[in-house]
Amino acid sequence: MKITDISLQARDKNRVNVSVDGKYRFSLDVFQVGELGLKVGREYTDEELAALEDESQFGKLYARAMEYCLTRPRSVKEMRDYLWRKTRPTKKRSPKTGEIIERPGVKPEIAERVLVRLIEKKYLDDEKFARFWLEHRFLQKGTSVRRLKLELVQKGIEQGTINQLIAENIRSDGEELQKIIAKKRYKYADDQQKFMAYLARQGFSYDDIRAALEDTIS
Repeated sequence: MKITDISLQARDKNRVNVSVDGKYRFSLDVFQVGELGLKVGREYTDEELAALEDESQFGKLYARAMEYCLTRPRSVKEMRDYLWRKTRPTKKRSPKTGEIIERPGVKPEIAERVLVRLIEKKYLDDEKFARFWLEHRFLQKGTSVRRLKLELVQKGIEQGTINQLIAENIRSDGEELQKIIAKKRYKYADDQQKFMAYLARQGFSYDDIRAALEDTIS
């Protein structure tokens, strides 16, 4: 079988369509064409074409994973979970027939390759992610140390890294409580119980909440 055409896609100039024996077969990122040495007129076996189709899936998934990374920093676990979802089959209704069509997911080994590549390229770094999360959740929005630790554990961050970053931070739960109370109290001016419930959801104990509210009143 022979590659008969390699042409830029109309809607995505970063990808090309590859035709084999006059029919569209798969698409690739532009950079993959050079990496894989594709040329019009070159012949391939069924096995070689199947391998190129895997490379097509790798390129598509890598681009999507990059977009997922760039919306905000991600932990390795977050990305692994995202890629796992891409390996699951999906169901979609055909606009023409109304029939439900099941599409297979990406091969798990391709998803693993994407994860490894992202780590190698430094797009995934759990310590950098944890620092970002601490700054965003603790220093800007305000939350308790207990809740912050739980969130980082859920994101797959190692306990040693969590403890180190928490130790580097000089703010206390008391300071965080005062900050949140000053910022949010106006929203609960008519219902202190709701305000206390909100603060409790941020991971603070009721005793600390009650004491902090009494201090602001006095």
